[in-house]
Amino acid sequence: MEKGSSSPVGITQFRGIVAILQWWSFNVLVIIMNKWIFQKLNFKFPLTVSTVHFICSTVGAYIAIKVLKVKPLIEVNPQDRLRRILPMSIVFCVNIVLGNVSLRYIPISFMQTIKSFTPATTVALQWLVWKKSFDRRVWLSLIPIVGGIVLTSVTELSFNMAGFLAAFFGCIVTSTKTILAESLLHGYNFDSINTVYYMAPHATMILALPALLLEGGGVLTWVGAQESLLTPLFIITLSGVSAFCLNFSIFYVIHATTAVTFNVAGNMKVAVAIVISWLIFKNPISFMNAIGCTITLVGCTFYGYVRHRMSKFASMKATSDALENVQLLPQVNEEKSNRLI
Repeated sequence: MEKGSSSPVGITQFRGIVAILQWWSFNVLVIIMNKWIFQKLNFKFPLTVSTVHFICSTVGAYIAIKVLKVKPLIEVNPQDRLRRILPMSIVFCVNIVLGNVSLRYIPISFMQTIKSFTPATTVALQWLVWKKSFDRRVWLSLIPIVGGIVLTSVTELSFNMAGFLAAFFGCIVTSTKTILAESLLHGYNFDSINTVYYMAPHATMILALPALLLEGGGVLTWVGAQESLLTPLFIITLSGVSAFCLNFSIFYVIHATTAVTFNVAGNMKVAVAIVISWLIFKNPISFMNAIGCTITLVGCTFYGYVRHRMSKFASMKATSDALENVQLLPQVNEEKSNRLI
């Protein structure tokens, strides 16, 4: 929640609820529409769908910043665009593509559960590659996440290795993106809109050629088999527009809620997406599979709570140490004055 806000508590809470609901709505809409495109429209071309998303995000971010001026443009010097933005755009592109590839092969419920593995991959990468140490409580909080993922995977009735691997490596890429952002984007206070503004055009250029070479022939065959292109093209385009709106909603919800609320709402969002997708696509879910999914989501919430508590404790300790130093200064100065006398 934004600091220094003078809005009454009731209005602030209402804005937070609205922010969460519209975030949930766009997230569920994008996931459902992408699965609908792959399964119901039989448009089995994840690279092409991802390219459409990037094009829509490029146009949407330009309109939001340049035309509507929703957020001021954060200026990036040309050298940093090549050294920082381009590598991040590549990771950003791969992350989106892997997500769509996984949706192409596995149910939404399974895909969303595997994506909840991201906290574990983030901690593991920081420990293995960046040699960062973590408190024992962090490692313990990851146990239910890992256990839930294992239980969900072994009991998944619609298991597909290609979809599973795409979702799993998507977690690793998401973690890599989060870690790299801390170093590559250091000094630039990017919000989600400016992030899309700079990265979506690069991602479009990176993916357009592979999509054309690998899926172009299949797309033309699919087009020729359609009686009418109006409805399918509308759904595919709407999916891209919704993907941009999802990025915009993330910016809104971050500024309208606290860190704890954002964490809990994020895990509840996954649960909502799983329930709605099951109601629409009727993919089989066993009892043990549902238990594994629940354990994973509860574990993610607990992990977020542990990290928040540790961060809050560290902040309070730093403030306490600073106050002690301030209180000791007069005594030190007084001792120096006595020595001079």
